[in-house]
Amino acid sequence: MSRDTTELSSCLVLAKGSQDLLFSPVFPGFSQKNGICNGTLYKKTFIEHFEQAPMYVAVFTFVGFAVGTIFGYLRDFMRAWGLEKRNIAEEREQQKDFVPLYQDFENFFNRNLYLRIRDNWNRPICSVPGPQFDLMERVTDDYNWTFRFTGRTIKNVINMGSYNYLGFAETDVNALKTVTIELEKYGTGICSTRQEMGTLDKHIELEKLVATFLGVEDAMVFGMGFATNSMNIPALVGKCSLAPAEKLQKIRFMFNIYSLIGAVLYHRGVSVAATLGLILESVDSLVQTFAEAMHVTQEPVIGKQPEPHYPEALTHYMQSLEKLLREAIIYGQPRTHRAWRKIIILVEGIYSMEGSIVRLPEIVSLKNKYKAYLYLDEAHSIGAVGATGRGVIEYFGMSPDDVDVLMGTFTKSFGAAGGYIAGRKDLVDFLRTHSHSAVYATSMCPPVAEQIIRAMKCLMGLDGTTQGLQRVRQLEKNTRYFRRKLHEMGFIIYGNDDSPVVPLLLYMPGKIGAFARRMLEKNIGVVVVGFPATPITESRARFCVSAAHTREMLDTVLNALDELGDFLQLKYSRYSKSSHPELYEEKMLEPED
Repeated sequence: MSRDTTELSSCLVLAKGSQDLLFSPVFPGFSQKNGICNGTLYKKTFIEHFEQAPMYVAVFTFVGFAVGTIFGYLRDFMRAWGLEKRNIAEEREQQKDFVPLYQDFENFFNRNLYLRIRDNWNRPICSVPGPQFDLMERVTDDYNWTFRFTGRTIKNVINMGSYNYLGFAETDVNALKTVTIELEKYGTGICSTRQEMGTLDKHIELEKLVATFLGVEDAMVFGMGFATNSMNIPALVGKCSLAPAEKLQKIRFMFNIYSLIGAVLYHRGVSVAATLGLILESVDSLVQTFAEAMHVTQEPVIGKQPEPHYPEALTHYMQSLEKLLREAIIYGQPRTHRAWRKIIILVEGIYSMEGSIVRLPEIVSLKNKYKAYLYLDEAHSIGAVGATGRGVIEYFGMSPDDVDVLMGTFTKSFGAAGGYIAGRKDLVDFLRTHSHSAVYATSMCPPVAEQIIRAMKCLMGLDGTTQGLQRVRQLEKNTRYFRRKLHEMGFIIYGNDDSPVVPLLLYMPGKIGAFARRMLEKNIGVVVVGFPATPITESRARFCVSAAHTREMLDTVLNALDELGDFLQLKYSRYSKSSHPELYEEKMLEPED
């Protein structure tokens, strides 16, 4: 294929009466017939929802934050004059001339805005986080500064917040029999690293199984999912390496690059652990971001929030990455302009805050064109998408050889802990020697390894049943059903139709606490997220659909949402009713063979 034909464009179809994006990027010059793009990179329709809220919603959201800020300063004034009790930490009088330990605005936000709704987070549970869980009731007597337990347990709360995608967070005695045997045989832990005395037969068995499951040469497992990124990326990204990372968010990390202070923000395309790992590597590694600003410079860019609900943003998304790659090759490193030794593109399979799926075929195409490496974080996508739960590579019908580094965690779909990195054997052998986790971290405990083996064998059908395939198909059915109903009710939700992560936009800060509290009153546990974890105008509730959810559970949640949506006026969508009802026939909820 010639160089000019590898320039990507998009065939866009905007569904009538909505802003749902149905697209299939193609190479220029390919013909179209009957509205279908021939020679596309995609083998199936790819539908993403990013509807823009009405203007008045953004205005009232900013007004809400402004009012909260004004009252926050008023309360700080009252605390300073002793008119209100001062519960916050403050600088000692003897250290007034020192550099402050506490950042003023950060503390201001915590004590005056976050504290008002603090009761909606860190709720303690006292059962397995399956489709339902038991919640320990707590109350506060000082406006969320402290909490006390009442001794009462709220039973059978429907769990819509845990990443229990395939329902392996369970307490069935027969299912966990092998885990119990390994617990009695090995105990709870190893207390040694992989490079010393921490490698057991269970680890070797698990690594071989992971490699077989993913269709790669070799794999290495780690005892902590977060550390899988943060402790291994430094081994891969050395001096004079460039790491383009996808879609910025608002959590900021500061680090020194070539005597300059570069800003690196937590983004939707790669996790906090991955970003932290890059920061910990050295000052000679540089993180650049794409898909946030259309003009990418040689230094990290803090751009404005992308608006993927506009069709042209779809092409800008890949154009931004290609622009960054092209300029990195042409101009090289900042100041010295020496060539980068390696370029590694970091992306995530399913974006855990947006529920969208990475456009892997296009990224692979650019990766091959510019001879870069690709690091794919499948923390949320492994087990959750694909015909047999093998992640976004299977979802797009691609080969594992298209991705250089496959990373994933066992904490979501497998009901366990830890993570893996898989790929070519020489890559894994390199990490066995150079990974910080292999040298310093404790090995995965054997009962956890056995739980992962049990779940993975179930997915692969090696347990002699079809339960694993049934779980994957049930998750797909539940996801499509839940998303379809929310659209019909008039809510604005983000993400891909096949993503089990379903963000429901709340926008206004005052509705975050009201939504979570009223849902709990209806025995439904939800996760709410606001600034600074999201853009200031995009507070949301994030639902995680599970294969273990029954249709009755989902209907109970949907009925509660319908009622609460009217009460709190959350139905902002202007396209709640589809003008093409045939798109939502019941047969569409059935997974493809």
